[in-house]
Amino acid sequence: MTDKPFSPVTIGISSCLLGENVRYDGGHKRDRFITGELSKYMRFIPVCPEMGSGMPTPRPPIRLVGDPDNPRAVGVDNPDVDVTRQLRTYSTKALANLDGISGYILKKDSPSCGMKRVKVYPEQGGSAQRRGSGIFAHTLMSHLPNLPVEDEGRLNDPVLRENFINRVFVYHHWQQLTDEGLTPARLIDFHARHKYLVMAHSQAAYKRMGRLLSNVPKNALRRISQDYFSELMSALQRPVNRKGHTNVLQHIMGYLKRNIDTHDKQELGESIERYRQGEIPLVVPITLFRHYFRLHPDPYISRQVYLQPHPQKLGLRNQL
Repeated sequence: MTDKPFSPVTIGISSCLLGENVRYDGGHKRDRFITGELSKYMRFIPVCPEMGSGMPTPRPPIRLVGDPDNPRAVGVDNPDVDVTRQLRTYSTKALANLDGISGYILKKDSPSCGMKRVKVYPEQGGSAQRRGSGIFAHTLMSHLPNLPVEDEGRLNDPVLRENFINRVFVYHHWQQLTDEGLTPARLIDFHARHKYLVMAHSQAAYKRMGRLLSNVPKNALRRISQDYFSELMSALQRPVNRKGHTNVLQHIMGYLKRNIDTHDKQELGESIERYRQGEIPLVVPITLFRHYFRLHPDPYISRQVYLQPHPQKLGLRNQL
């Protein structure tokens, strides 16, 4: 099984994470992983909602206040300065320039860009609750509910990092499919290629998605494909545990049972079990599978996204 080529994927990102001096204090929050390894496979569209909406840098800091589900953005030192409307107006306009992105990385804790658990203060003073989303982040996620979105803080977790980048590439695959022209046959083929990837996340979701595709008349293609894609991205958002990966690895092993000898089967089986027990990372059994399928190609497995959902050089499965 040869390595798949991965063309660069375009994602949106908070400008400060790229090292741009756009923060309220005139500084930045450059992220080494993002500007290093990830930049080799991603094209970034940087956005700073605060500067984009007309605020200078440096500038007085702002924070969220009021209802955590619908907060206002006001000055920390002068609460009479309310920039909620200008941030919302800019956020809606900015989405028009993000057409075609396959994901978004936000700045954690930001009153404009924070994805979740952003501090929201009571109107009349008191302790903050970590229940809010930044003004721009909320607009982004509301308008593009299936878009893979993460903050840079959560990307320090190896499981969440792999999950996010996995979703970005699947989202990109879907965009390519729709650009080519969606047909019932292409939709079913897409589902087949992503079978084991989805099963690792949720077997129940895979079955639901299969039922959606059991009958796809042309006049219902758009509705069914939208329902299918929402189900797909919802399933993939759920991080995979060792049990999920182990189940898929055991399924895939069945495609080799007639081609490898008893010693190789034992080695592969032991590798899967050691992964299940947490003794070795996922990359070890995956590497063995790729080796055996190079020697004994299988046309069905060769098209499965699961064995290489993202560039190997990112090393995302080395820590899973």
